[in-house]
Amino acid sequence: MKDKIYSTLQLGKIELKNRFVMAPMTRSRSTQPGDIPNDLMAEYYGQRATYPCLIITEATQISSQGKGYSYTPGIFTKDQIEGWKKVTRAVHDKGGKIFLQLWHVGRMSHESLHENGETVGPSAISPNAQVWIVGADGVGKMVDCPIPRELTREEIKEIINDFRVGAKNAIEAGFDGVEIHGANGYLIDQFLRRTSNHRQDEYGGDIENRIRFAIEVAKAVADEVGAHRTGIRLAPFIKQRGMDDDESVETILKLSKELSSLGLVYIHLAEADWDDAPQVDSDFRYKLREVYNGKIIVAGNYTVEKGESLLESNLVDLIAFGRPFIANPDFPLRIKNNWPLADFDPKTLFGGNKDGYTTYKPYSEESK
Repeated sequence: MKDKIYSTLQLGKIELKNRFVMAPMTRSRSTQPGDIPNDLMAEYYGQRATYPCLIITEATQISSQGKGYSYTPGIFTKDQIEGWKKVTRAVHDKGGKIFLQLWHVGRMSHESLHENGETVGPSAISPNAQVWIVGADGVGKMVDCPIPRELTREEIKEIINDFRVGAKNAIEAGFDGVEIHGANGYLIDQFLRRTSNHRQDEYGGDIENRIRFAIEVAKAVADEVGAHRTGIRLAPFIKQRGMDDDESVETILKLSKELSSLGLVYIHLAEADWDDAPQVDSDFRYKLREVYNGKIIVAGNYTVEKGESLLESNLVDLIAFGRPFIANPDFPLRIKNNWPLADFDPKTLFGGNKDGYTTYKPYSEESK
């Protein structure tokens, strides 16, 4: 039985036709220079609204400082806003809903991506991780992240404002809402963890201080575009990228309580997937329901059957799928009709042209 995943849901002021969510996935296809969304991206997202559901875009930097990978799009220039309008129009023409994911990578970056040659973070601590960049030879490769420079208080306030402006720009571009990227070892997540945040001011130390930045970002965004259009992605169980912290669950629960007070429309949990994080136990899910009143989205190697079971338990409200949408633009429709799923080509995930991006067809065309 796959009944509940095809049921409607009110998310803020929009009605979703089902509980499927296309998870955010970096694909690095923006136009250069300028990190500008383009016609190819509009075609890609429009294809994935073939069976309309909630789409969350790839992570999108709120400033040039917030960039951590080559060819990822931005939301801080006029040209970028105009480019995103093509994307939202393509999705809305199919009856879909789309949120933009607001992103600052913090220390998960490389000096070659920044004019001043430096990366930044809560503290001057390396993530011991790599990012994907395209070199002068035009070839993409993974490179080590350097030790970042510690942000000043003034810079923190500027970044909070960048999130606010990014949200404003997203609504101007036609998005139905925004998702703050607070997961996967990026800037907000870096502030949350003791392993990456050694600050001695009001943004570091105990849990109350370490969640301060996330709360201030969420409040700024919600005040600008409305809490009913503001979600956030969190990853309490990630361990890679220097995020291993035995206080992470307690931290996320305290933060979630504050986000509930702000009225954020959803929390999106990034669970076990590429990080091989542990499976989430029901105790955490019950506690999250107790402290947070909004909707809960979960993502991370879910099968439709497992997702349906969780929906029936009423511990979550929506199920996000990533990789299945890459090669199956009509993924929810394929599941509904028990049609076979296509496999994606991992060599075409990042960068490149239309191949492995818009060349996957819906089953109605594929089966001809």
